[in-house]
Amino acid sequence: MTVADDVTLNVAPDEAASLRRIVWSSVIGTAVEWYDFLIYGTATALVFNKVFFAAGNPTLATIAAFGTYAVGFLARPLGAAIFGHYGDRVGRKAMLAITIMVMGIGTFLIGLLPTYQQIGIAAPLLLIGLRFLQGIGLGGEWGGAVLMVVENCPTHRRGLLGSMVQVGNPIGNLAAIGMFALVASLPESDFMTYGWRIPFLISILLVGVGLYIRLNMEETAAFRQVQAKKEVAKMPLVEIFKHHRRPFFTAVGLKISEIAYASIGGVFVMSYATTNLGVSRSVVLNGAFAASLVALLAIPLFGWLSDLVGRKTMFYASCVFSALFAFPLFWLLDTRDPTIVICTIVVAITFGQMVMFGIGAPWYSELFTARLRYSGASLGFQVGAAISGGLTPLIAASLMAWSGGATWPVSLLLIACAAITATATTFAPETANKELT
Repeated sequence: MTVADDVTLNVAPDEAASLRRIVWSSVIGTAVEWYDFLIYGTATALVFNKVFFAAGNPTLATIAAFGTYAVGFLARPLGAAIFGHYGDRVGRKAMLAITIMVMGIGTFLIGLLPTYQQIGIAAPLLLIGLRFLQGIGLGGEWGGAVLMVVENCPTHRRGLLGSMVQVGNPIGNLAAIGMFALVASLPESDFMTYGWRIPFLISILLVGVGLYIRLNMEETAAFRQVQAKKEVAKMPLVEIFKHHRRPFFTAVGLKISEIAYASIGGVFVMSYATTNLGVSRSVVLNGAFAASLVALLAIPLFGWLSDLVGRKTMFYASCVFSALFAFPLFWLLDTRDPTIVICTIVVAITFGQMVMFGIGAPWYSELFTARLRYSGASLGFQVGAAISGGLTPLIAASLMAWSGGATWPVSLLLIACAAITATATTFAPETANKELT
C-alpha cells in the first residue's frame, strides 16, 4: 500500500496512513507467529523422525513424527477458545501481545530439547508438550490479527486488505525454509546434531520484534463501539453454540479442503518425495520456497478478486481445482524430475491452498457479529484446521502404509475434503461488499 492507495481506498490521507500501519503491523506480527509454527512442519518432515523417535522402522517413526505435528493443530481450537473469549471481552490488542509470547517460548524451548538417544521416551513427550504450546499460541493469535485489519478497513476493500494479513504465512514460511536451507548445507552429522536447532533458537529474536510492534497497535473501532454500548458478551462461546451454530459450522467446513492441501503439499510431500522417491531434500525445500514466493502476490490478488466476483465464486473455483488435481499431484511427483516436482508443489499450494486461505480471513470474520467475532472466526478457523490440517499428514502416511505405498487413497482423501468445503460454500452467505454487522 502506498500514498496512491488513498484514492483507491476512498478514505482521507490520515486514515489511509493509519490503515497502512495496521495492515503491515498485522502482517509482520503474523509472519513471526507463522515462522514459529511452520519451522516445526519442516523439521517434522526432515529431522524429527530421526532424532526424537527410536531407530528401527522408518515408516512408524515418520507416522509418529506426523502425530506430534498433529498435536499443534489439535491444540489450536483450545487456543482459539481461550483467547477468543478474552478477545471478545477485553479486546483484540492484549491477546495479540500474549499469544506471540506463548508461541515464542514454545518454539525456543524445542531448540533446546535433548534427543531420544539422550533421554529416551521423555524426548518425544517433551516435544509433544511444546508443540501443544505452539498450537495454543497460534490458535489464539490468528483471529486477533485478522480482526485488527477487517474491523478497520473500507467495506469494498475488505477482501483485499483482510487477505493481506495472510501474507504473513508465506513470509514466515520463506523465513523458515530459508533458515533450514542454510543449515541443511551443513554436513549431515552437524545438521542432525545441532544445525536443525538454529531456526528454533533464533525465533526468540523475532518474537521480540513482533511483540514491540503489537504493543504499539491500537484497539479496533468495532470493539470500542461494543464496549461503549455495553454489549460485551459475557460468554461468547455459549452464545455462538446457542444462537450462531450455522455460521460456526460453515466456517469449519470452509477450512477443510484448504488446510488439507496445505498439509499434503507443504508437509507430507516433503516426506514422501525424500523418503519414498529419493528426491533430494534441496528440491522439495526449493519447491516450498517457490510456492511461498508466488503466494506473496497470489494471496492479495485472490483477495482483490473476491471483492470483484465474490467470496463464493473464488471458493468454488478452488474446490474444483483441488478435486481435479488430487491424482495428477502424485503422478507428477512420481516423475522425480526436479523441475516438475518444484512446479507441482507450487501449483498445488497456490490453487489448492492459497485461494481459500487468503479469502477465508475476511470471510470467516464477516460471518459473525462484532461482539462474537473473535471467538466465532477463530474457533471456526481452528477447528477446521485441527480436523483436516493436523490429521491429514498422519492419515496420509497411515493410508500409504495400509495400501503398500500406493498414493491413490491420499488422492481420494483430498477429493473428499474438497467436496466438504464445496458443500459449506453452498450454505455460506455472500458477504463481499456488504457492511459488517
